[in-house]
Amino acid sequence: MSKTGRAAVYDAPNEPFVIRDYPVRDVHADEVLVKVTMSTICRSDIHSYQGHRPNPCPGILGHEIVGVIEQLGADMVHDMRGDKLATGDRVTWTEFFHHGESYYRDVHDMPQKSDGVRKYGHDLVEEDPHFLGGFAEYCYIQPGTGILKLPDAITDEEATPLNCGVATMISVTEAAEIDVGDTVVVHGLGLLGLYGCAIAKARGARRVIGVDAVADRLDIAKKFGADATFDVSAMSEDDLVSAVRAECPPDGADVGLEVCGFAGVVPVGVRMLRVGGCFVIGGLVNPDANFEIDGSQILKKMITLKGVHNYHPRHLIQALDFVMSNRDRYPFGDIVDSKFSLDQLDEAFARAADRSVLRAAIVP
Repeated sequence: MSKTGRAAVYDAPNEPFVIRDYPVRDVHADEVLVKVTMSTICRSDIHSYQGHRPNPCPGILGHEIVGVIEQLGADMVHDMRGDKLATGDRVTWTEFFHHGESYYRDVHDMPQKSDGVRKYGHDLVEEDPHFLGGFAEYCYIQPGTGILKLPDAITDEEATPLNCGVATMISVTEAAEIDVGDTVVVHGLGLLGLYGCAIAKARGARRVIGVDAVADRLDIAKKFGADATFDVSAMSEDDLVSAVRAECPPDGADVGLEVCGFAGVVPVGVRMLRVGGCFVIGGLVNPDANFEIDGSQILKKMITLKGVHNYHPRHLIQALDFVMSNRDRYPFGDIVDSKFSLDQLDEAFARAADRSVLRAAIVP
């Protein structure tokens, strides 16, 4: 193979993206070359771009990706489900990869926390194979990645967030052990929160309460299973806690989910819980996400506090199954509400950062 592909390169935080060409080589036996059809801007991409989260430079950001197999390595026969792979198949894949021995994978069944795990959208572009991020024409799927073939019925808009936002929320709601009849408070109603509302309902939650400071999201959340929503910008902390607890009789919520990225919501969210409640942190990925909490209240109320980072590969399979089973119930395709070309990436990031769009898609 002798050709090049375009990529929008992230040279340094808060600097304009630069379009550059890189060579596209033949795959190794344990790789897959994908022609990217869509990638979406995750909030963590914005954090990296703004310098709040360490990320190698220069690099190609973007990890929510779908594409069509252009070249298949000789050893790459089946996807995670055992379905045969072929050129022309549309696929998604885990946002992380790890190849080789792993104590956490083999002993604790936590492959996502393997020592040396790497993530798409978090690699130097100058190193072979160059294309390891979503904001480019191509991406090489590396050894140790979980690949999943997509059914024809699912659209790119529905499929692209699967390998980050949706799979993450499958992991978060599993960790929360949401059960039939539970009341669940979702802190943050971006893509993660909207899927959190819908998945909580699918797990049998009796009542879901959404909390956010962006007014438009409060109405959107009701289309995704939220029974009540509250605008945190219009209420004092004490009033918010009282209002949410009133929605969760007799003594507060069973579960709280943090997916907004603001550390201060943790102590507030814990106050909303009943005795024996569970609070799961899923959005505090940036360093120095500090909060202060009264440990005696955690003890006396017997609160369970958990953190979830990345997800198990099986959660990607479950994410696809969830969307396919509920795509007629919830408007998942509407979450990706704007599209941009590679050359428009600066505008796309600006729109995503100021939350004037819900999920921006890049179509190379």
